[in-house]
Amino acid sequence: MNLTFSVVIPIYQAEKIIGELLKQIKEAVITIDKEYEIILVNDASRDASWEIIKEECSRDMHIKGINLSRNFGQHYAIAAGLDKARGEWIIVMDCDLQDNPAEIPNLYKKALEGYDTVFAQRTTRKDPLSKRFFSRCFYYLFSYLTDTHQDPSVSNFGIYHRNVIDAVKSMKDHSRLFPVMVQWVGFNKFWLPVQHSGRFEGNSTYRFKGLFHLALNAFIAFSDKPLRITVKTGLLIASISFIIGLIYLIRYLSGKILVLGFTSLIISIWFLAGIIILILGVLGLYLGKVFEEAKQRPFYIVRETFNI
Repeated sequence: MNLTFSVVIPIYQAEKIIGELLKQIKEAVITIDKEYEIILVNDASRDASWEIIKEECSRDMHIKGINLSRNFGQHYAIAAGLDKARGEWIIVMDCDLQDNPAEIPNLYKKALEGYDTVFAQRTTRKDPLSKRFFSRCFYYLFSYLTDTHQDPSVSNFGIYHRNVIDAVKSMKDHSRLFPVMVQWVGFNKFWLPVQHSGRFEGNSTYRFKGLFHLALNAFIAFSDKPLRITVKTGLLIASISFIIGLIYLIRYLSGKILVLGFTSLIISIWFLAGIIILILGVLGLYLGKVFEEAKQRPFYIVRETFNI
């Protein structure tokens, strides 16, 4: 059967949201086409999310369930859903209802104007100030390190043509960051302003530690600029050291310095040692990524499926 839509949603700790989420999605999608599927990927939630997904699947064949063997992370759960999606158009969204399902018809209408990708641009984010601040910092740094433009108002939510998704799936990078990968593959894109909602229930499951590791992995996986920065830093320090050394030599030969300072020596040793350790750390991170990619482990492992 040819499907018009596949809606892919990573699920984590969402037992109180799934019912309302499916209700709103079906109300939005059915106005466009009756041939659709909703793929819910349970990222090993600790609550009853998978049991509720199975109940919903048993009542409606349009709903598909994937249960991962452990918590792999949001973007790996998205990858699992994309691998099973059969629609000509694929919608990716989060499960917390901050991505408003009522915007799906608007995204599709804009896509029909000739765009392969239509991003949902959150003009007014209903997130805590701290989350918005760190999000802007991340996208600013990521844009600088990758020499690209990344919009902090855009996340996973959007509609993507099958060609775009197939291109993303062809990328074998172990580090997955869906919005960045969609940007990288190209195609015709449009940014559509949408209404962003507050969380339907509970708080975000992302913590600062998790966001920090996600950002660090993204920087290392999608950019080699930190390596180039370390080279430039080394050259800068070497140049400054040469100039300072020349100045001290001239002062010593002119008799202005009889005993070299202990303080300047200790500061120089500690400063240069810190720089060396920093550079070795950056190299170690990249080497670790190479080791991770060389193992060629699967992005995710499926424990159970329903209606698939």
